[in-house]
Amino acid sequence: MAPINVTQRRSSNGANRKQLDTLRSLGLRRIGHTVKLEDCEQARGMLHAVRHLVEVKEGK
Repeated sequence: MAPINVTQRRSSNGANRKQLDTLRSLGLRRIGHTVKLEDCEQARGMLHAVRHLVEVKEGK
């Protein structure tokens, strides 16, 4: 599976506790922070929960 790059693009202010925990589990800490994740079902599910806050791109 190819890696994916995930960048937090919007503030977590106003997000509920579950979304905040999901961002932290993904390793995102602030706007503009990018992490590289393995493309798997668990990661895709977490990204779906916070899709309005993040940007996802295919990695290399």
